[in-house]
Amino acid sequence: MTKRNSWIGLGAIVAVYLVIGTLYAVNTPAWQVPDEPAQYNYIRQVAQTGTLPVLQAGDYSQAYLEQLTSQQFPAELAIDSLRYEGWQPPLYYVLATPLFLLFGGALLPLRLFSLVLGAGVIVFVFLAGRELSTHPRMNVLALGAAAFAAFIPQHMAMLAGVNNDSLSELLVAIGLWLILRELPMRRGGWPLGIVIGLAMITKAQAYVLALAAVFMLFITWRRGRLNNGPLAWGRLVAMFSPAVILGGLWWGRNVVVYGWPDFFGAIRHNQVVAGQPRTAEWLAAYGAPEVARRFVVTTFQSFWGQFGWMGVVMNPRVYLVLLVFTVGLVAAAAWAAWRHRGDVIPFELDGVKILTVSAFLSVALYLYYNVTFVQHQGRYLFPALVPIGLAAAVGLWQWARWICLALRLKPAPAAWVEGALMALPLVAMAALDVYALYRFIIPALVHPV
Repeated sequence: MTKRNSWIGLGAIVAVYLVIGTLYAVNTPAWQVPDEPAQYNYIRQVAQTGTLPVLQAGDYSQAYLEQLTSQQFPAELAIDSLRYEGWQPPLYYVLATPLFLLFGGALLPLRLFSLVLGAGVIVFVFLAGRELSTHPRMNVLALGAAAFAAFIPQHMAMLAGVNNDSLSELLVAIGLWLILRELPMRRGGWPLGIVIGLAMITKAQAYVLALAAVFMLFITWRRGRLNNGPLAWGRLVAMFSPAVILGGLWWGRNVVVYGWPDFFGAIRHNQVVAGQPRTAEWLAAYGAPEVARRFVVTTFQSFWGQFGWMGVVMNPRVYLVLLVFTVGLVAAAAWAAWRHRGDVIPFELDGVKILTVSAFLSVALYLYYNVTFVQHQGRYLFPALVPIGLAAAVGLWQWARWICLALRLKPAPAAWVEGALMALPLVAMAALDVYALYRFIIPALVHPV
C-alpha cells in the first residue's frame, strides 16, 4: 500500500469514528459515562470561578453515587456534590473551559471536544506504527492498528463522554510517536519534552510517557548514540526540563494545598473517597480466588464494552465471540513475533522494545490501582493502545497470511486478499459499536424496563 492510499484509508477510519462517536455522544444519556458528573463539575468550577478545585471531605459519597446510578440520574437529584475528580491535573479542564463558556455549560459540545481529541489518538496510533518500519506493508499494519483503536466499543463510549482520558491518551500517543522518531538521535528533543511536560499536568496515567522516554535514552546510550557528553546533556535538558517545570508547578501547588508529601493529591483523594470499595475488603468478604475471577472477567468485558457505570453488559454470546477473537489475535501475533523475527516485516526492534515497555508500564499502573481500590475497568489499559493496536494488527495480518497460503494465492492477488481479510474484522468492530449502542446502551439507559 502506498503512503497516499494509507492516508486516504486513515481519513476514512477517522470519518467513520467521528460519525459513530457522535451517535454515542448524542444518544448516551447525560452523566451515563463513568465519572462524567465529577469531570463536568471540575470544568464548571474553572469556568465560573477561574480557580482550580481543592478536593475536600464531602466531595465523594458512595451511597449517593449508588443512588444516582441505580435511578439513572433522575433530574430531581443534583450532581453538584460530585467533585471527587478535583485532585486531577488541570490541563484537560482548562482547555474545555472556553467551550463551557461559549455554549452555556451544555454537555454535548464538551463530549464532542473529547471525541475530537480521540480522533487525534487514532491519527498518532497510525503515525507511531509507521515509525517502526519503512517496509510498505507497515502502512497496512499501521492502518489496522488505528482502526482497532478507533472501534473498540468501550473506547468509543469513553471518548464520547466528558473525561480527561481523551487528552491523556492523545499525549501518550503523540509522545510514543516522538520517542520512536527520536531513536536515531537526530533531533533536538524539545517537542518530546513539551509533550511529556503537558502529560504531567493531564493525568497520572500519562506519566508512563516519561518512563518510556527514559528507556529510550537507555537504549540509545547502549547503542553508543549518546557518547558525546554535551549532546547527551542537551538531550536530557530538552526532554525533561519541560516536565520538571510543568510538573513541578503542579506538584508544588499540591504540597501547598494538601500538605507534605502529597505531591499528586493522591493522599487526599484516598481520604475523601473513603466509601469506595477496597480490595482488602473484597478479599476478606469473597476470598482471593473469587476476587481474581471477578478481576479477570470484568477487566476483559470492560475493555471491550461494559457501559454506563459498569452496569450495562452485552449479551454473553458477544463476549464469547470477542474472547475467541482476542485469543486468536494474541496467538497469531505471538506466532508472527517468534516465527518471523523481522524477516517478513523488518521492524525497528528498539522501537518494539520501547512500545512493549510502555504497555507493561500501563498494565503495572492498572494493577497498582487495584492493590488499594476495586478498579476492575479495562479502560485503564487504553493508554497502551499504540502497542496493543499494533499487536492486534500483526495478529490480523498473520491470520490473513495463513488463509492466503492455504488458498495458494500468488503474491500479487495475495496482497489484496490479505488487506481485505484484515479489514473484515475491523469493519465488524465498527458494526459492533453501532449494535452495542442501539441494542444494549439505549435500551438500558434511555428506555429501561
